[in-house]
Amino acid sequence: MLAPSLAPLLLTGLTLPLATAQDLPTFTPSFPSPWVSGGPGGWDEALARARDFVRNLTLTEKVNLTTGTGNQADLCTGNTGSVPRIGFRGLCLQDGPVGVRYTDLNSVFPAGISTAATWSRSLMRRRGEAIGQEFNDKGVDVHLGPVVGPLGRDPAGGRNFEAFGPDPYLSGVAVAETIEGTQSAGVVASVKHYILNEQEHFRGGISTNIDDKTMHELYLWPFADAVRAGVGSVMCSYNQINNTFGCENSYVLNKLLKNELGFQGFVISDWGAQHSGIDSANAGLDMTMPGDGPPGNAYGSYWGGALTEAVLSLAVQSWRLDDMIIRIMAAFYKVGRDPTTQIDINFSSWTTETEGPRYWAAKMGNTTVNKHVDVQGDHAELIREMGAKSIVLLKNVGGALPLVKPESIAVIGEDAQDNPDGPNGCVDRICNNGTLAMGWGSATAEYPYLIAPATALEQQAELDGTAFVNIKNNFDLETARTAASSASVALVFANADAGEGYTTLDGNFGDRNNLTLWKGGDELIEAVSSVNPNTVVVIHSVGPVLIDHIKTNPNVTAILWAGLPGQESGSSLTDVLYGKVNPQGRTPFTWGKTADDWGVHILFNSTSPQPQQEFSEGVFIDYRYFDREEIEPSFEFGFGLSYTNFTYSDLTVTSQDAEPYQPSSGETPAAPLYGGSDQDPTHALMPEGFEKIPRMIYPWINSTDIPDGTGSVPDGAHNRSAQPILPAGGAPGGNPGLYTVLYVVGMDITNSGEVAGTEIPQLYLSHGGPTDPKVVLRGFDEVSLEPGETKTVTFNVTYRDLSNWDVDAQDWRVTEYPKTVFVGASSRDLRLQKEWTLPRLRV
Repeated sequence: MLAPSLAPLLLTGLTLPLATAQDLPTFTPSFPSPWVSGGPGGWDEALARARDFVRNLTLTEKVNLTTGTGNQADLCTGNTGSVPRIGFRGLCLQDGPVGVRYTDLNSVFPAGISTAATWSRSLMRRRGEAIGQEFNDKGVDVHLGPVVGPLGRDPAGGRNFEAFGPDPYLSGVAVAETIEGTQSAGVVASVKHYILNEQEHFRGGISTNIDDKTMHELYLWPFADAVRAGVGSVMCSYNQINNTFGCENSYVLNKLLKNELGFQGFVISDWGAQHSGIDSANAGLDMTMPGDGPPGNAYGSYWGGALTEAVLSLAVQSWRLDDMIIRIMAAFYKVGRDPTTQIDINFSSWTTETEGPRYWAAKMGNTTVNKHVDVQGDHAELIREMGAKSIVLLKNVGGALPLVKPESIAVIGEDAQDNPDGPNGCVDRICNNGTLAMGWGSATAEYPYLIAPATALEQQAELDGTAFVNIKNNFDLETARTAASSASVALVFANADAGEGYTTLDGNFGDRNNLTLWKGGDELIEAVSSVNPNTVVVIHSVGPVLIDHIKTNPNVTAILWAGLPGQESGSSLTDVLYGKVNPQGRTPFTWGKTADDWGVHILFNSTSPQPQQEFSEGVFIDYRYFDREEIEPSFEFGFGLSYTNFTYSDLTVTSQDAEPYQPSSGETPAAPLYGGSDQDPTHALMPEGFEKIPRMIYPWINSTDIPDGTGSVPDGAHNRSAQPILPAGGAPGGNPGLYTVLYVVGMDITNSGEVAGTEIPQLYLSHGGPTDPKVVLRGFDEVSLEPGETKTVTFNVTYRDLSNWDVDAQDWRVTEYPKTVFVGASSRDLRLQKEWTLPRLRV
């Protein structure tokens, strides 16, 4: 998130018609911004402590905690102001989703998309906990992750790999487990990017336009799971949603997030995603990062002293400012942090040197900025395990795998090799040299090391007495053919990269220009397979690539998708190739045969400063679209092979004695006041004799001449009276009745093969309506079985699982259509099914 450009790139090509303002899709504004009310899971206790904390703060101290100190102004990627009077250093906020960014002696974990490919709740939780431990030990208060936006509408989306795939249920489980793990380690998680930031092109200006039903059933779903898991922070996104920027969109922040979903934490802007001061405050933004404002701004920030002015002018009410701080501090206290016991920040994001300026932008305050604290612990073991269990075995003909002491192997391809410049040879991994183990952008971290596949495979070959040859070049096809032709097995590697749209790599501005393999990967595979009938293809990629021609190639005996596995890449892969780990990975997205198979495309070209992108496909993305259009994929969602076989039997559906769902009702309490507000502007001036640090954002005003600001405030923004509770709201995550278990689905799984293995049974539901997807994922499990062993697996089916969003009622409803439950090994391998009607559930 380091200083990303907000100006959309204007590319030549397709010109979109300019629409008049009245033609553009919009949401109805929603005011006032809901105030925090507490809730289960530690929120009530945290709220009580936060209220006590806020009562002791002055106006400028409150503002200081809402505003970033400025880009590169202090040690962390993001830093709030402090409260020196009570010894509170403020908050350190740091990327990223795979590890602590911009420091050393940290781990690099598998990316979100590889984490999802494990389909393992326990691994998701353990990864979150390990990430939280490392952030905590570096002195970080807020971890800027995990990611469920983008969800992954388009497979070419540049940042899809940061998230957990295009299915909202799988993403919801993964984000909840990650959050609970991270926050159990004492660090606030900030789930991002809220919401509909589905491509990198034009992300700073594009309007993603969506209907209410699609919003709820698809994109909002995993954020609801994040809120129910107790997430402390939500990061709003760069893009516009129905023509209002995400960080000042009162509908998505006030109504959906804080009201309907009952979010109790704080909303933080993505870096530079704030576009207004008063409007964003009233629309539900609680913290701005990194704090900088537009050029020429009197305070250098939309907030800082400008927010102090806004409160003194009554454009922003004092109770709204109080709610911002209470939300920030409640999230802080909820995870077990305390202002008196914060770990000192022991690194600088801006230099690798031990000594240097603490205030990097100002080049002031020379001190020890990097203490080089090793926070890795034993996390390499977890990373290796996750890397192996995330590998998806897509093809395995004639028992080609696992390998058993082959006479000779040829490892071919740059993607198997070390980066000649070292694993961190490119800033933010903005290169594709050597093996690919993470994408590029702000979702990166510095590798402590990276085990390349060639390194691990050579070690295994030495142990087995296997002749080993390694071809490092993708483009010397003759040498590749020569090496492959004499090998017992040829292992050929290829990849496809993507990243954040603040830079271009190989002509790809974050989003992928196409879904083909990079660096001549297709040609390399064709050359190797033309001379070796036992060719094994390994793909490291950010998402699906077009490989049907490889799937159908008779000389390609096995294909493995190894994703973005992190620092133990080669070891994880070797464990699977040699059968030390029986693959359990299942693809978290669909693999199409052509780029058109997904039915959506990145908007690459526009001459409009506000491009419009209509999500007219509704809920039909990924496998839902393939199913509706009856498109045969190369590999369907949820698919993955094992070295053993599993049989399914004895499906049962048992009704539970549950109370009927009731829409929430009633009113909230009025917004609380905390001892009044000091409206004397002389108390908000900079203290006499104080010396500012250049380029640092401060909360003090420049003048005591404060105009009346109430005239420009939207209707309802200042209303602190009791507010109605929405039918679908009432608690963090939404109406508690949504999570009532109505049915328990049971079935038996037997390992009918010769070796131990882990199956991922998947539960799908058909909601039965004419406009519903054929099936939607609503459950999965991770079941380890010895040969011949049988286990009974159960799935809880909730009211939410069975419901559709009713636009008129503004609530979840179970429709009158018959429901069908399916259990199987993928979205198209549905082995058991049962239909039933649910008349008593309709309300």
